[in-house]
Amino acid sequence: MIRSASVPARINIIGEHTDHFSGLALSFSSQHRLSLTATSNHTGSIGDETVVRLWKAAGGWDANLQLASEIPIGAGLSSSAALCVAVVMCSQNPANKMETVIEAQRIEHEVLESNCGLLDQITITHASAKQATLIDFEHMTTEEFNLPTDWLFKLVDTGVRRKLRETNYSSKETSDRVRAQHAAEESNRVREALHCDVRRLGQILNESHTSISEKLHASTEEIDSIVRTIQRTPGVFGARLMGGGFGGMVLALVEHQSVLPGNILVPSESAFIEEQL
Repeated sequence: MIRSASVPARINIIGEHTDHFSGLALSFSSQHRLSLTATSNHTGSIGDETVVRLWKAAGGWDANLQLASEIPIGAGLSSSAALCVAVVMCSQNPANKMETVIEAQRIEHEVLESNCGLLDQITITHASAKQATLIDFEHMTTEEFNLPTDWLFKLVDTGVRRKLRETNYSSKETSDRVRAQHAAEESNRVREALHCDVRRLGQILNESHTSISEKLHASTEEIDSIVRTIQRTPGVFGARLMGGGFGGMVLALVEHQSVLPGNILVPSESAFIEEQL
C-alpha cells in the first residue's frame, strides 16, 4: 500500500495566540505545501528520525517514509503541524477532520514537546481554495469567509529562526491573565476584520503586532525594527509577526503585487490524501 498526503502551510491573518483561550482566528492555507509518502514494507519504518518517531507515536505500520516540503522550518508557517497532520493522515486516514486535528496535536505534544494549540491543524485541514477560514475555538467550529479582492498578502522573512520550545506558550514572563487579555482583544480584532475595509485591516494587523510584542513579549527588538520598516513602506497597509513568535515571517497587507519582494499569497485547498493498494 502507498499513501501520500499533501498538506499546506498556514497563514493567519488575525487571531494570534487565541486558541489556548477559546478565542477566534481568521486564517487560510497557502500555496506552500508539504508531502509525505508512506510505502508499506516488511522491514520496519524507515525515514527521517523525527518522522519515524512521529509515525510510531501515531501507530503507523511498517513503511518507507519519504518527506518533501516547501514549508520552511521555524518560520511561523506551521511546518511542524503540517508534518504531524501528514503523519496522521497517512498512518490512520481518519474519516473525520477533527479527529485528524486532535491526533496531530497529540503527537506534536508527545514527540516534538510543543505545547501548541489547534490553530494550525484546523486551518490546514479545513481550508478551501480562494477562501479564508473563521475558527471559533470555544465551540470548535469553522466557517468559510470570502476574502475581499483587495486583501493582498505577502510574507517577509525576518531571517530569525526559533525552535518550538523557544516560543512563549509556556513563558513565565507573561501571566495567564495577560495572555487571556490579549486573546480577548485579538478575538475582537478578528470580529472587526470580518466587516472592515483594507485600510482598517492594515491598522488591525499593526495593533496585533503591538500586542504580541508589548503584552506577550513574543517578539524581539530586532524583529520589531523589521516590522516597523515594513509598516512604513509605501503601499503597505499593515504588518505583523505571524506564528508562535521570536522569529519567522512577517505578514504584510499590500496595495498591489509590486509592493515588497515575493509573490502574493494564494489561499489553497486543504490537506488531502491519495492511496494506492
